[in-house]
Amino acid sequence: IPPSLPMVIYGVTADVSIGKLFMAGVVPGALMGGSLMVMVALIAKREGMAGKAFAGFSAIARTFFSGFFALMTPVVILGGMFSGLFTPTEAAAVACLYALFLGFVVYRTLEWKQIGPILVETAETTGLVLVLVMAAGALGWCMSISRVPQTLSPMIVATISSPIAFLLMANGLMLLVGCFMEALAAMLILIPILVPAAIAYGIDPVQFGVIMVLNLILGTIHPPIGVVLFVVTRIANVSFETMSRAILPWLVPLLVVLLAISLWPPLTLWLPGLF
Repeated sequence: IPPSLPMVIYGVTADVSIGKLFMAGVVPGALMGGSLMVMVALIAKREGMAGKAFAGFSAIARTFFSGFFALMTPVVILGGMFSGLFTPTEAAAVACLYALFLGFVVYRTLEWKQIGPILVETAETTGLVLVLVMAAGALGWCMSISRVPQTLSPMIVATISSPIAFLLMANGLMLLVGCFMEALAAMLILIPILVPAAIAYGIDPVQFGVIMVLNLILGTIHPPIGVVLFVVTRIANVSFETMSRAILPWLVPLLVVLLAISLWPPLTLWLPGLF
């Protein structure tokens, strides 16, 4: 969903309109949100979570205003980036400072004695993620220096005759790669391999871009090495095995959406076509 950074990377690398990619992601994004809402309802019913009466719009307003400053976090981050006040890397520091401001000044939920443990936990989480990203970068360098992209693309076109078969194969490959590699690094490796092949099969590069982004982002929450899973286990203080088992049902509706946008191009191409 705009302003998706992976779509920007795909658009620049594959020479595809970023505006069309943003528009193409709206319908799949809405489908993902809707499918997850259905999943929430089903799991709530299965777990016996009783529904409650609607509290009224006044309760919604009170809740909104009580969390207003926290909800402004993405506004501060994206607004600063798009206005040129700071870079995406600097936005991380701005987000930390804003969170400290909320914790100490607005909500008063932080104390100075908590800063030490917070810094230690942050260092542990960051170190874990950096190891995974470094390993992904090294793998990407090995594949690039071995000219794997230039070798595989002609082989794929020569081996697979059906566009549907190619899409299914590409989905499986990107999901697998996304499980082991950081998404942006994987895109820089896979775009030279798969995009020329997709065009050769008559697949619109805008549709294929949405498919690639969704695949690789799903890989970040897919066991066995989903990067996001490692971060969440640290924050939630649960074991990686527990988180891996818990995430599996939630992958089902997302994979259904992925299959739908792969087999039915209008889901991604209809909205860009209007503009």
